[in-house]
Amino acid sequence: MKKIIITAALLAVGLATTASAAEKKLTDMIGKWKWEGFTVVVKKCPKTEICAKVVSGPKNVGLEMIRSKLTLKGDHYIGKIAHPQTGDTYNTKLKMTDANTWHLDGCTDKNVCASGNFTRVK
Repeated sequence: MKKIIITAALLAVGLATTASAAEKKLTDMIGKWKWEGFTVVVKKCPKTEICAKVVSGPKNVGLEMIRSKLTLKGDHYIGKIAHPQTGDTYNTKLKMTDANTWHLDGCTDKNVCASGNFTRVK
């Protein structure tokens, strides 16, 4: 019985540590990012935890890209994100590949798919 309690306690600590690390990764996206001809600013916001707004580009300036709360699944965040070029909403997997890059893969409900890397503006 004592061994089960200790194992459960260690598991709970491990899960809490994993959740904190993943949570930190999402907030690590805060900053200014470039993708092709677009600049996107990511900030904290109450509704979806972080917001990503197109601040410059050939079109859709002012577009709020994050359309749902991003949910952690494994090493990805899953959620609805608007494409800066088209404004179409994609069911997206998002992952920070390093401190200066985040990668998106997603498809619309009509099965139009896109992928891309955003790089931090320094």
